[in-house]
Amino acid sequence: MFTLEELNQFLGKAALATYAGGGEVVDPSGPDFVARIPGFKELRYEEGDFEYQDSYAGFFRSAGQEVVWYKKVPVWSQCYAGGMTEQYENNEEFVRETFDFLKKALSQGEKCATFQPRGPKNFKEGDWSYNCKLTGNIAEFQGSEEIRHKGEIVFTHNFSGGLLKWKD
Repeated sequence: MFTLEELNQFLGKAALATYAGGGEVVDPSGPDFVARIPGFKELRYEEGDFEYQDSYAGFFRSAGQEVVWYKKVPVWSQCYAGGMTEQYENNEEFVRETFDFLKKALSQGEKCATFQPRGPKNFKEGDWSYNCKLTGNIAEFQGSEEIRHKGEIVFTHNFSGGLLKWKD
């Protein structure tokens, strides 16, 4: 089996290698591609006995799920949903700036040392700020995140997840 510390270290590496780190979406035309959720974009990372996948759909507003498998058995998951506030939903240039800032925020902190399923509590850069509220721990958690531009909320997400437990 694995320890929670090992799981957290893997999650930190996976997050930095996929969306937050600008990782590439799995090519659906590749010969080995099997969509786990048809119609969703998928980012994957593997190391040792662990596998990670982030599957999401949407652009201005989105929903997704991150799953970790250990020895091919799903052991941890996180679901998230939300997106841009309504007044920015059709401003693609501003949305791309927001998502660039989101990736920077999600890359901050000590992801491999401390459980951080999204970004740090606070991160600021220029006119942008990111805030994350988290309750719980790697075994069971929930939270929300928001991005502000010049003090105005422009993006929100809610998230929850934890360990998966199977019956014998």
